Amino acid sequence: MSLPNTDTYKTIEIPSEEVLFKEKNSKFYGYAFPVTNEEQIKERISELKKQHHAARHWCYAFQIGTENKYYRANDDGEPNNSAGAPIYGQIQSFDVTNILIVVVRYFGGVKLGVGGLISAYKTAAQLALENATIVEKTIDVHFLITFDYKNMNKVMRVIKEHQLQIISQKMEMNCQIEIATRKQNETKITELFESLFEIDCKKISL
Repeated sequence: MSLPNTDTYKTIEIPSEEVLFKEKNSKFYGYAFPVTNEEQIKERISELKKQHHAARHWCYAFQIGTENKYYRANDDGEPNNSAGAPIYGQIQSFDVTNILIVVVRYFGGVKLGVGGLISAYKTAAQLALENATIVEKTIDVHFLITFDYKNMNKVMRVIKEHQLQIISQKMEMNCQIEIATRKQNETKITELFESLFEIDCKKISL
């Protein structure tokens, strides 16, 4: 029986196209953005506030991280848990990370009630995610391989045989190559390089 891959995650690579959901004259614009840190999240929200400066609410939820996930949901003035939580619920439902969903609301003069708001924010977030291209990526680990030039062939043979990704390389008398491999290969690759004479292999903290 094969074990499920625990070193993959789903995300989006490019922002989704804007979606619009209408409910009783209120307009809900939904957006999905790829993000990896809170600085990017602030920038995206700031851009939308400029774009939709006449709107009443800019509600959002985000999740970042692959193995240790971190999330936050914001109601931005809507009743407690009526906006951020249903948006975050869709992030969970689609099982995506490194993502920000923002729903911008223009009030249409008719109150929707908490139930109506939950439904509208959930729908706008769902439409944004359905409109986004979701991709599966691997959780990778990076190593720094240090060796003398004379051992170049040994190192390159391992890299080629195991289809390791070269991130950067510095070729002088003392050579350094940064490589990446998916997490499930970590132990095998470490042992391979450690078994080679005169070659130093260190895992890099990203």
